[in-house]
Amino acid sequence: MLARTLAAFACASALAACSTMDGGGQSPSASASSPQASESAEPFASTYQRYPGHPTALVGATVYDGAGNRIDNGTVLFRDGEVVEVGSGLGTEGYDIIDGTGKFVTPGVIDIHSHLGDYPTPSVDAHSDGNEATSPMTPEVWAEHSVWPQDPGFTRALANGGVTALQILPGSANLTGGRSVTLKNVAARTVQGMKFPGAPYGMKMACGENPKRVYGNRGRMPSTRMGNFAVNRQMWLDAKAYAEGDRSRRDLGKETLAGVLDGDILVHNHCYRADEMALVMDMAKEMGYRVTAFHHAVEAYKIGDLLRENDVCSAIWADWFGFKMESYDGINENAALLWKAGACVIIHSDDANGIQRLNQEAAQAQAAGLRMGLEIPDAEVVGWFTLNAAKAMGIDAMTGSLEPGKMADVVLWNGDPLSVYSRPEKVWIDGALMFDALDPKRRPVSDFELGQPGEGDVK
Repeated sequence: MLARTLAAFACASALAACSTMDGGGQSPSASASSPQASESAEPFASTYQRYPGHPTALVGATVYDGAGNRIDNGTVLFRDGEVVEVGSGLGTEGYDIIDGTGKFVTPGVIDIHSHLGDYPTPSVDAHSDGNEATSPMTPEVWAEHSVWPQDPGFTRALANGGVTALQILPGSANLTGGRSVTLKNVAARTVQGMKFPGAPYGMKMACGENPKRVYGNRGRMPSTRMGNFAVNRQMWLDAKAYAEGDRSRRDLGKETLAGVLDGDILVHNHCYRADEMALVMDMAKEMGYRVTAFHHAVEAYKIGDLLRENDVCSAIWADWFGFKMESYDGINENAALLWKAGACVIIHSDDANGIQRLNQEAAQAQAAGLRMGLEIPDAEVVGWFTLNAAKAMGIDAMTGSLEPGKMADVVLWNGDPLSVYSRPEKVWIDGALMFDALDPKRRPVSDFELGQPGEGDVK
């Protein structure tokens, strides 16, 4: 066991330059893929530093850039952690060349709704750290303080799903669940070593059945949907008084709420029914904040025009609905009808297995649209699990599409990414090769897994 552990550690060290994981090595020059020095003043600031990489040219592949464009026989150039150029017939001198003939390239996959690390594998009560279900309002808690970096789910998402970034949200038992955190999907000893540099915080909210069931069953408010809105509105009134007053008298919960009112923290709202989403948007206007995305949103297709007009994304599944009353009226054509209405569509997981197949989920949603006569271009569908997610997470200036100057978060697929038969062949994060299906030494393994049955399994 000791020899196996040491061998694994040596392999990881050679691949990853472990001294840089948590700020222990030399800092790279400031760029789109490195945090600015000012971030060090923040509590629990990111210490992420990119892993070492090589100038790389992916040549001859079909390229979906995430922004709605397709390039046949394309070339993607990246070096020093950033995309340099994307096009066809580009010069490749000075780059390590990878032949992508017959293969496909996309930006790294981004999951806007994950609980990895907070509800990790093994799924046992001792690991259930995603929901502070002791009060209907807990804006003071931060999801990152529950993230276990050794969750094997991170490596499975990377190897099976091409996931390079993900947002970890608190659960949905509460009306206000606390702050989310955006992570780079890299190995690190601490959550700070995974934190996406420059990403804004999110705040998780929930409407509907979950809060009224959890707290109504305890004989306390809220126990109805009208109770949900009453509690929420009073919370915002109190937050506005704090935000307009003396903020030096610190209150952790109200600091988060004030950050939302300032526009610095983005609201991600768990909500299924169309009528409730409409009410939440009205409440947001009343209280002076905006909803970035409704998550799950199985009835979003009913109000696509309202979502478009309010610039609110819908983070949805392809076909997961009907498992409780508020999710009963979902349809497979949800994403397609939102797309037709000109609204923002995101495919999300909310699941340790689903995160490994967001590309297939998107393809299912596209196929449902085709069956009703809506032909949605493949290049746009790829944006449902790349750029649209990045936009709603506030990181689209840094990642989500293959554009010069953005982080070189890149997936080389062994076939069409919208095919059930395709999977990631290689995955780069900030230009560093983090997974290679053809090289066993480039298959990440959580330290927790060493010596365990199924260690590093990526089937």
